[in-house]
Amino acid sequence: MRLAEFGVTVRFALLAVVWGASFLFIKVGLGGLSPGQIALARVALGALALAVVLAVRRRPLPRDPVLWGHLAVVSVLLCVVPFLLFSWAEQYISSGLASIFNATTPLVTMLLAAAALPEERFTPPRVLGLLLGFLGVLTIVGVWHGIDVSHQLTAQLACLGATACYGACFVYMRRFVSPRGTDPVVVAFGQTATATVILGLLAPAIAATPAHLTLPVVASMVALGVFGTGLAYVWNTRIIAVWGAANASAVTYLTPVVGVLLGVLVLGEPVSWNQPAGALLVVLGILAAHGKLRLRRSTRAEATAGSRAL
Repeated sequence: MRLAEFGVTVRFALLAVVWGASFLFIKVGLGGLSPGQIALARVALGALALAVVLAVRRRPLPRDPVLWGHLAVVSVLLCVVPFLLFSWAEQYISSGLASIFNATTPLVTMLLAAAALPEERFTPPRVLGLLLGFLGVLTIVGVWHGIDVSHQLTAQLACLGATACYGACFVYMRRFVSPRGTDPVVVAFGQTATATVILGLLAPAIAATPAHLTLPVVASMVALGVFGTGLAYVWNTRIIAVWGAANASAVTYLTPVVGVLLGVLVLGEPVSWNQPAGALLVVLGILAAHGKLRLRRSTRAEATAGSRAL
C-alpha cells in the first residue's frame, strides 16, 4: 500500500472512531454540563481548531456578505439545532441509541432532496431504501410495545429531528453554497464560528446553569470539539478528494457500530435486540438507495448467465 493511500486509510479509521465516539463524549459531558453548554463548547472548540488549520494554510476568509448569510443558515441547521437536540436527547437515551438514529441521516437527506431538488427525483432503489430505513426506525423504536409518550420517546424524536436538520442543511448547501466553489475548510470554519456566535448569544438562556468540570468532562469536550467537530471535517475532505464521495460515505455504516460498542464497553449501556436489528435495516436501506443491493444482484445474474453460456 502506498504511503498516501495508507494515510487516507488511517484518516478514514480515525473519522469512523471520532464520529462514532461523539455520542459517548456527549454522554460523559452531561455528567458536568448542560446540553446548551455542551453544544457551545463543541462549536467553539471546533471553530478554534479550524482557525488554526486556516492560519497554517494561509486561507483567507470570504468577504461576500451573501455567502456569510448562507453560512448562518448552515450553522443553524448543521450545528446549533442538531447539537442541542442530540445533547438534550442523551439525557434520556443511551449514546449508542443516539448514534444509531444519527445513521438515518443519508435517508432523510435523500427524502428532502427529492422534494427540493428536481435532479434528485425518486427512483425504485431510493424508494426501496427509504422503506427499509423507515422500517428500521420503527424497529429501533420498538413500536410493538405501543407508543408511550415519555421522555425516552421524545428523545428519540429529537434525534430524528436532528437528522432532519442535517438533511435539510445538505440540500441547502448543495443549492446555495457548493456552487460558489468556496474551500470546504473555510465553509466548515464559517459555520462553526457563526454557530459559536449564535449559541453565545443564547447562552444566558440555555447555558447559564453551573458547570461541574472534571477531567473526563473536559477531555470529552476537547475531543468532541477539536476532533469530532473540527479536524474530522478536514480529514473527511481529504478522504473525499482521494477516494471519492461514494467511498467516503461508507463511514456512515461504521459510526453507529463504533457508537454502540463504546457505549457498551465504556459506559455499560444495555442494548436490546431491536436496536442493532433496526440499525441493520437502516444500513441496508442506505445501500439499496444507492443501488448497491441492485448492483450485486445484477452481478450475480450476469455471472449465472455467463456460466450457462459456457
